[in-house]
Amino acid sequence: MNSSLKQRTQSLLVPVIPGGIITILIFYLDYFQFELVEKFLLFAAFVIVALVILLLKYDEKNKHQRMVYTAIKWVQFPAALLTLISVMSSKMWGLESTAIPGILSLGWLLFTLLLGIYGLTIVVIAKGKAAEIAIGAGLVYFFIGGIWFTLYQYQVSLFQATPATHALSSIHFHFSSAIVPIFIGALGRIMTKKSWYPWVVAIDIIGPILIAIGMIFSKPIEYIGVALFACNIVVYTAYLLAYLRKNALDTKATFFLGLSCLAFYTVVVISMFYPLLKNIYSLTILDFIPIYGSLHAFGFVLCGLIGWVYMVDFIKKKKSVLENR
Repeated sequence: MNSSLKQRTQSLLVPVIPGGIITILIFYLDYFQFELVEKFLLFAAFVIVALVILLLKYDEKNKHQRMVYTAIKWVQFPAALLTLISVMSSKMWGLESTAIPGILSLGWLLFTLLLGIYGLTIVVIAKGKAAEIAIGAGLVYFFIGGIWFTLYQYQVSLFQATPATHALSSIHFHFSSAIVPIFIGALGRIMTKKSWYPWVVAIDIIGPILIAIGMIFSKPIEYIGVALFACNIVVYTAYLLAYLRKNALDTKATFFLGLSCLAFYTVVVISMFYPLLKNIYSLTILDFIPIYGSLHAFGFVLCGLIGWVYMVDFIKKKKSVLENR
C-alpha cells in the first residue's frame, strides 16, 4: 500500500476513535438522560457515518467530487457534536420548548445534505453501474434521515405523524435505509456479475421508501416494504457468506462480515420465536426493542461496516502488490 493510501486511511480513522468513546459514554453514563432512539441516532452520527466515509472513493480527476469528499471528511465530527448538543439542549438543559434544539440540529441536516450531494455525484459518474448507484442511494437516504431528525428536534407534526414517529423514521434512514444499499453496493464491487443483481439494487432503493410511507400513511404498505427489504438482506447475507467461504480474504474482514450476517439471522430467529417467548415470559414488544436495536445497530451494521472497511483495505493492498510486480 502506497504512502498516500496510508495517509488517507489514517486521517479518516481519527474521528472514529473519539466518536466511539463519546458514544460509549452516552450509552453507559447516567448523566446523559436520553431516550434509546436518541442514543442510537448519536451512535450513527459519531460512529456509523464516520465508518461509511472510509468506504467512499472519488474520482481524482473530478475536482467538484473531490471537494465535496474533503468537506464531508472534515465536517462529520463537528456536525456530530452539534447533534449531541442539540439533543442535550432538549433533554438536559430544559430548552425543549424553544427553537434552539431545532436550530442546532441544522448542522447535522447540512452535513447529511453534503452526503446526499456526494451520493448523487456517484450516481451520475457511475453511468449505470448498479453497485455505485446503490451506494449513492444509501448516501441520499442519510439526508432524508437528517430531515426527519430536524423535524423531531423542532417537535413538528407532519402528515399527522408525531415527533416520536419522526425519530423512528430518522433511525430507519440512518441505519437500514442508508446502510443496506451501501452494503449491497460494496458487495457488487467485488462479486462476479450476476443478472439478478440490478434487481436487488432496485428493490433495495424502493423498499425504504415504501417503509417510510407506510409508517406515516398505511401499515400494509409498510409491511410490503419491510418484506421486500428483509428478502434483499437475506439475498445479500447468503451470497456474502458463500463468497467469504470460497475466497481467501483478510481474516478480520471475514470475521466481522460473518458476525454481521450472524447478527441479522439472530434477529430473524428471535422474530420468529417472539410470539412464543412473549407468552412464556410475559414479555412485550417494548422488551424486545432494545434487543432488536442492539443486534441490528451493533451487530449487523457496525460489524458489517468494520468488515467492509477491512475488505476495502485488503483489496487495495492486493491491487498495490500486483501493480508493483
